[in-house]
Amino acid sequence: KQLKIMPPKKSLSVCRAPLILFLCQVMNALEVPLDLVQPPTIIRQSPKDYIIDPRENIEIQCEAKGKPPPSFSWTRNGTHFDIDKDPLVKMLPNSGTLVISITIEGKAETYEGVYQCTARNERGAAISNNIVIRPSRSPLWTKEKLEQITILKGQSLILPCRPPLGLPPPIIFWMDNSFQRLPQSERVSQGLNGDLYFSNVLPEDTREDYICYARFNHTQTIQQKQPISVKVHSMDELNDTITANLSDSEFYGAKSYIERPPKLLTPEGRTSHKEELRENVLSLECIAEGLPTPSINWTKVDGELPVNRTFYKNFRKTLNIIHVSEADSGKYKCTARNSLGFVEHTISVTVKAAPYWITAPRNLVLSPGEDGTLICRASGNPKPSISWLTNGVPIEMAPDDPSRKIDGDTILFSDVQESSSAVYQCNASNEYGYLLANAFVNVLAEPPRILTEANLRYQVITDRPAMLDCAFFGSPIPTIEWFKGTKGSVLQENTYVFHDNGTLEIPMAQKDSAGTYTCVVRNKLGMAKNDVHLEIKDPTRIIKQPEYKVVQRGGKVSFECKVKHDPTLIATLTWLKDDGELPNDGRFSVDNDHLVIMNISDEDDATYTCVANTSLDIVSASAVLRVVDRPNPPFDLELTSLLERSVQLSWIPGDENNSPITDFIIEYEDALHEPGIWHHQTDVPGTQTTVELKLSPYVKYSFRVIAVNSIGRSLPSEASEYYMTKAAEPEENPTAVEGIGSEPDNLVITWQPLKGFDSNGPGLQYKVSWRQKDGDDEWTSVVVANVSKYIVSGTPTFVPYLVKVQALNDVGFAPEPVIIVGHSGEDLPMVAPSNVHVNVVNSTLAEVHWEPVPPKSIRGHLKGYRIYYWKVKNSSKRNRRHVEKKILTFNGSKTHGMLPGLEPFSHYILNVRVVNGKGEGPASVDQVFNTPEGVPSAPLFLKIVNPTLDSLTLEWDPPSHPNGILTAYTLKFQPINSTHELGPLVDLKIAANMTSLVLRNLSYSTRYKFYFYAQTSAGSGSQITEEAVTTVDEAMASRQVDIATQGWFIGLMCAVALLILILLIVCFIRRNKGGKYPVKEKEDAHADPEIQPMKEDDGTFGEYSDAEDHKPLKKGSRTPSDRTVKKEDSDDSLVDYGEGVNGQFNEDGSFIGQYSGKKEKEPAEGNESSEAPSPVNAMNSFV
Repeated sequence: KQLKIMPPKKSLSVCRAPLILFLCQVMNALEVPLDLVQPPTIIRQSPKDYIIDPRENIEIQCEAKGKPPPSFSWTRNGTHFDIDKDPLVKMLPNSGTLVISITIEGKAETYEGVYQCTARNERGAAISNNIVIRPSRSPLWTKEKLEQITILKGQSLILPCRPPLGLPPPIIFWMDNSFQRLPQSERVSQGLNGDLYFSNVLPEDTREDYICYARFNHTQTIQQKQPISVKVHSMDELNDTITANLSDSEFYGAKSYIERPPKLLTPEGRTSHKEELRENVLSLECIAEGLPTPSINWTKVDGELPVNRTFYKNFRKTLNIIHVSEADSGKYKCTARNSLGFVEHTISVTVKAAPYWITAPRNLVLSPGEDGTLICRASGNPKPSISWLTNGVPIEMAPDDPSRKIDGDTILFSDVQESSSAVYQCNASNEYGYLLANAFVNVLAEPPRILTEANLRYQVITDRPAMLDCAFFGSPIPTIEWFKGTKGSVLQENTYVFHDNGTLEIPMAQKDSAGTYTCVVRNKLGMAKNDVHLEIKDPTRIIKQPEYKVVQRGGKVSFECKVKHDPTLIATLTWLKDDGELPNDGRFSVDNDHLVIMNISDEDDATYTCVANTSLDIVSASAVLRVVDRPNPPFDLELTSLLERSVQLSWIPGDENNSPITDFIIEYEDALHEPGIWHHQTDVPGTQTTVELKLSPYVKYSFRVIAVNSIGRSLPSEASEYYMTKAAEPEENPTAVEGIGSEPDNLVITWQPLKGFDSNGPGLQYKVSWRQKDGDDEWTSVVVANVSKYIVSGTPTFVPYLVKVQALNDVGFAPEPVIIVGHSGEDLPMVAPSNVHVNVVNSTLAEVHWEPVPPKSIRGHLKGYRIYYWKVKNSSKRNRRHVEKKILTFNGSKTHGMLPGLEPFSHYILNVRVVNGKGEGPASVDQVFNTPEGVPSAPLFLKIVNPTLDSLTLEWDPPSHPNGILTAYTLKFQPINSTHELGPLVDLKIAANMTSLVLRNLSYSTRYKFYFYAQTSAGSGSQITEEAVTTVDEAMASRQVDIATQGWFIGLMCAVALLILILLIVCFIRRNKGGKYPVKEKEDAHADPEIQPMKEDDGTFGEYSDAEDHKPLKKGSRTPSDRTVKKEDSDDSLVDYGEGVNGQFNEDGSFIGQYSGKKEKEPAEGNESSEAPSPVNAMNSFV
């Protein structure tokens, strides 16, 4: 398989006929095979203007082909050049190229001249161009003594270069002694002639090493002119002494020059003329002087400047138009302009043209008896003359040939014979140059031959042109036909394109275009054919392109490029950076279709391209990586317009690092009061680089600037120079002034001192003034140092004072300060509240009332009233003990309050005290009160012992909180059958002094549920529940034992147990999912007895709820193994409502919430238990 690279498409000749491609005789694409006789053809020669390096051997090229191989000869300056007579000259074998050896001996100047090569064989002679040999020259500058140039600031200046004439002309540039190029600008620039032009000079232009250099590229040498010294003075008649005594501002502010409108330095006058040759670069120049520096603008007077061929150089002082033509002739105007005026110059441009081809003569291959034509047409300005030569001799001097006829720029051939073979030369010349072309006429009789290699295989991408070659030769010119497949018909022109050189083009190849194609060529002497094979491949596509990325410096980025290609081709994926190779850097890694860049830096900001290519096609996709970061710090901070209370700050922004600067933050340092600490001054928009800053007196300022963009803040800039403002009186007084006594006989005046920044001057002090608010006393004042407190002693207790604090410094006082009201020190209240009495609301709540104390007796700020109360004894004669005192505080001037959380049936004492900022006053007379009885808590425990066939023994302990005198216990119980149905309820009253009871005449082997609670005169307390089972009859038990020994019974019981286990598992699952089962439905049908009111004379309860048995203990669960049920500890507690340590009341003294003891939940609540039923309990129900 061979991959054929397709040649460029060529247009068809007008002589092509339908179906069969008849090729014209005038065909430059038809090459004569080298094995056939043909005249010479020059294939390589040296340029017309050949500048040589005089230090190297001279090589003059002349190569030609032909059959037989041609011989070569040379002329020099129009006469035969006998190379055999010059030992330094030799001709290369099988070539006409001359080599002149001058490196050892001889001089290049000896061989200057015009050379022409002739290649000759039996069919004719071809000649080369006239080759002009000239050695390059790089002469030195002539020695000259250059005086220092002294010039006034603002004047114009031209430093001449005038390089020596060289061959070719040198390249001019200006540098200093350190070989550094001199900076150029709109003000200073180099002209096309090499001179250095100054539109106006500045003091920084003073230097002693303005050096013009000439670089001769051909000899790789650089020559330099003597340095030119320039001294720029700022003012006439200034000497160094006067200058040294002037300040910077005086020196630079002095106007030692005069502003003026522009004036052209080059070209001179108002008009000039320029001539240029076609296809060259037209360079027009205008350089002007003036102050301010002029700007240059270009226009074409009689048309528009060509858009795509116009370029500006040298700060728009040079206009370049490339590939000029006659249409670019006309008038061009340059305008130099500044704020004072303008000047214009018009350049008339004429474009001339050396000869150029319209139709160059081309080789003719004819068979005997055929006709042909040679055409030689050229143009130029002025119009070139056309002359013909044959075999290097003017055609007028050549032997006559009856087969040819000359008609100006055309030679007509008719009925040619083999003797008509020759080489013809056409020369087109005018004053700007000449053109010389060789074209042979070769008369041959040859059968067709195909020059393209047989059975070539082409591979082409779908939808792209396929070019199938069939190069051929024959004389007469053969005809060509194309076929597809072994039995295909002649291909038609409506689908295919037939090229003159025999190539078949398929404009858009498709999958069905694949196959074998045959080309057949014929003339009267024979026929030839050739097969080529076409394969169509799928195109390579990028199915996922890399995407635009914005990444912060130091980060990581990944580009993805997924490619799909024809499976029979091998694709390679290459990544490029800005169309070049990726850096050889470990930070770059390529993994399959990903490019990963680590630790990104600014240099990585570029366009990244993934290039996927196969042997047939190439596709690419690009994405931009934008590297962003916080801005670089601003720099070059400068303070200007220095005034007492303002300054102008300017700066130059640092690099914004691809993220626009949005803000600048200005910070200042006060080196006098807080050195090293920076404070925020102001923010300015990111487009602003100058700001006027308001300043405070007596501050040593330094400023810095921080740039902000979307990524973050830059580092701070370098600090600016210091600027010290003058002192002034303070503008502010201290804040947070207070007057509060710490003792009954003093007044402590405090304030927040001014910061050093606000002092506005040296010697900061404070004038402290005070007097009684309600008196007629004068202000008492004292001046203190820079402190924050002053104590006035010997004041009356708790008297209002007017207080003010004023700042002052060595310059003066601050404005009059604000007066505040303070108080001298407080003392303890002197009087206790009177007429205290208590109203008991219920067993846990009491209301207290009192009369307020006189205001004067408070001797301070009234904070409120505080109630102390405590429990003395229990009315039930038990647990006589003192408990800790409790405190409730009521803010403000309240005269009543509520005492919550009291214990029922208890004895309490309380008193009331008034409170101020100093503390409490004396206590009021103690008040005694008692709380009434309440309902008791549940008995401490209930346990069932000594079960027999028909009796159970119950034991219990009294409630831990009887909350009164117990009057009785109530016991209720009922049996539970095997289906968990509850039997009739039995209600018993038990004396309060009993702690056990034996229940008799019970059914054997029966489960009972018990409900037990205590009572006081206030009602029934919380109940506890328990269950127990009477024992089994011994005879029945023995029978059961006998049965139990039987195998069938054991098997039956196992089956029953297994069924029960399965049933329990189903019930457990359904219960967890909220489902119901038969027992549950029965429970739902009958309310639990504990849901019903427990009336003394009501002997009926709801049915037993199995869920109640399995509640957690605090909800009445099954008893532990010792059958003891303990009542859980009471959750009763005092809810603190007072505002002191122990609680608060509302503003109106009302009690928040209510006190209540927690009771055991009623049996009905057992149905809500989430605890799973115990399998053990379920088994017990079947016993």
